Amino acid sequence: MSGENGGPMSGEPVFARARALLGANRPEQALTELAMLPASDAISAQAHHLRCVALAGLERWPEAADAARLGLGAGGPDPDLLRLLGRAEQELGHPQAAERALLDGLALAPNDADLLCAYARLCIADNQMDKASRLVERAAAQDPHAPTVYASRIQLAYAKGDDREAQRIAREFVATYPENPAAHALLGSTSAVRGQVGDAYSGLRQAAAAAPGEQVYAESAMDARIASHPLLLPIRPVLRFGPLKTWIAALVVIYGLRALGLGALSLLAGGLWLVFCVYSWVVPPLVRRWVRRNWHG
Repeated sequence: MSGENGGPMSGEPVFARARALLGANRPEQALTELAMLPASDAISAQAHHLRCVALAGLERWPEAADAARLGLGAGGPDPDLLRLLGRAEQELGHPQAAERALLDGLALAPNDADLLCAYARLCIADNQMDKASRLVERAAAQDPHAPTVYASRIQLAYAKGDDREAQRIAREFVATYPENPAAHALLGSTSAVRGQVGDAYSGLRQAAAAAPGEQVYAESAMDARIASHPLLLPIRPVLRFGPLKTWIAALVVIYGLRALGLGALSLLAGGLWLVFCVYSWVVPPLVRRWVRRNWHG
């Protein structure tokens, strides 16, 4: 590849376009752009770094890990590349390798909020809640309004079983970053966990609208739209508490009435439960098919 004067083309314009594409959440096109680099620039630390970010965005974790290692080999220790390597290793199911990469990154940048939150998420996955809490607190002390700090606080609250707190933080996240699709997605997800299907649909729909290229947001918004359909109102307890808890509650009512000598009411409750079960088996697939057929986002 050569420039207008016949000499080798500089990689800087390609790097600039790749960065812009990554900023616009178009990692596939960023990879295509990076493939146009001259050979000398294609093996640079910067090229490997951008390639790693793009591959991580596409969730191509083995390739992302390889790109991170190549970038570290080409340019030496780098906190952000070590964070990306840690994320890739975690996604590949290699927690020890992930921890090693993240600790190496923190040795270089001990107050980096992104690294601290990445390590916190690894600890959450390993059920080390106290350690994760300390890491999130350190990250919040450095940059309390960073999106990664909000997301990590939400994940930590949810992992601790505090759905209300997770939703509260998600609302704060949306208030701080009203244009951030991840903030709306997290608010939608935390609302869904609490059985608030209207709020769940609203949050996920806004996330899908803000990031139309993210298929996962569109799918989640459609699922929330299905859950919020009026015909599914009778089975919202199942959505909120899960099938097992709902089934146990029904048995407690049915056999509790029988134990109290209220046989007729127990029989009626059993009949209603049977109708409820049939309804929950038959209606949701029909609603899903109808909504999918008429889905417009």
